[in-house]
Amino acid sequence: MSATKLGVQEPAPTAALALPFTKAANPHAEYSQTELRLPFAHRIPDQIRNHFIAMCGEFVGTVLFLYFALSGAQVANSVNSSAGLSVAATGSNPQQLQYIALSFGFSLAVNAWVFFRISGGLFNPAVTIGMCLIGALPWVRGVLLFIVQLLGGIAASALVSCMFPGPLNVQTSLGGNTSVVQGLFIEMMLTAQLVFTIFMLAAEKHKGTFIAPVGIGLSLFVAELTGVFFTGGSLNPARSLGPAVINHDFHHYHWIYWVGPILGAILAAGFYKFIKVLEYETANPSQDTDGSNIRPQTAESMMEQGGRRGSKEWHQSHPSNGSNTSNGTYTTNGVYAAENGGYGAPAHGIASGVAEKPPVLRRGTTQPENRRQPSTRMESPAMGTVDDAFHGLSGGMHGDEAQRPIIS
Repeated sequence: MSATKLGVQEPAPTAALALPFTKAANPHAEYSQTELRLPFAHRIPDQIRNHFIAMCGEFVGTVLFLYFALSGAQVANSVNSSAGLSVAATGSNPQQLQYIALSFGFSLAVNAWVFFRISGGLFNPAVTIGMCLIGALPWVRGVLLFIVQLLGGIAASALVSCMFPGPLNVQTSLGGNTSVVQGLFIEMMLTAQLVFTIFMLAAEKHKGTFIAPVGIGLSLFVAELTGVFFTGGSLNPARSLGPAVINHDFHHYHWIYWVGPILGAILAAGFYKFIKVLEYETANPSQDTDGSNIRPQTAESMMEQGGRRGSKEWHQSHPSNGSNTSNGTYTTNGVYAAENGGYGAPAHGIASGVAEKPPVLRRGTTQPENRRQPSTRMESPAMGTVDDAFHGLSGGMHGDEAQRPIIS
């Protein structure tokens, strides 16, 4: 039965509501995939969009990091130990202190690993200041992340307060008869350790950068083991600000949880810049190589290296003084011989003082075999070149010196 017989009017073709920036609104318009996902994206500059993405990622990451860290501290401070005593009663229960340190360390490691591709995974205003001081983060981005990190700390504290029964019991405070000055310097030193770890593992790009969050989380874990009992183990202004705002309780020494971490970040940044100026990479070189092209100088590797250096291709790219590299053959121990039958100077300027044997050709070819004569001294194999023992060291022979004959 048709719709007209039932008294139902068919919808007019133009009666449907066409949403803007869709094919229905303008069938002939050409929109990219980005414009279809975000209709106004093409009107926003890329720099502003990137700042917004980083702010969103840093806010969510800070909330998740501090939510799980503070919830672990809430559990440790609320549940009695196996002896039936709480942290409030004893003040130094190792079980609860270790539980809190593990909560903070593992929470930072996991969330930094997740969010470092989005915003860098900083989650700490002191770390943000340190990254700006060494030039790893623009100051505009740093200010924006600083703000959202503080907001994230407040949001995480609010979530813990709402979801867990009882009062919020995660506020940082001095303990163990620690004075305000002592608490300030404890926070400074612990934060310096954390920030410098971030500099060397994350800001410095190396072959182990992808597992930097693990080392950063362990660094916070070690710092918390020391600091929780004395200062509450803040190392992060956002971590101390959130519970203070939710509890409406600011200690008169609350400022040490701002000044201490910031001083620690400045201290770490100063030492980092100091070793960078001195070019610390030269003090312990080849630490970031995979070892595929660095082998110990054994007898076998020396002979193999000498065979390569005795090949025709090597001599064409490394001509010796007085040798004609355009035409010629090579003996089995790397000595160049001209096509006219005469023998030239030994490779690398080593004067052997004995007549060389004719080259041994490969079977079915005119190419010589790149073999070295075995050493007659079994206890001391011959070296491939004069400066092989100093290969890779700045104190070895220069290239032009390696080509000069050595007169015994």
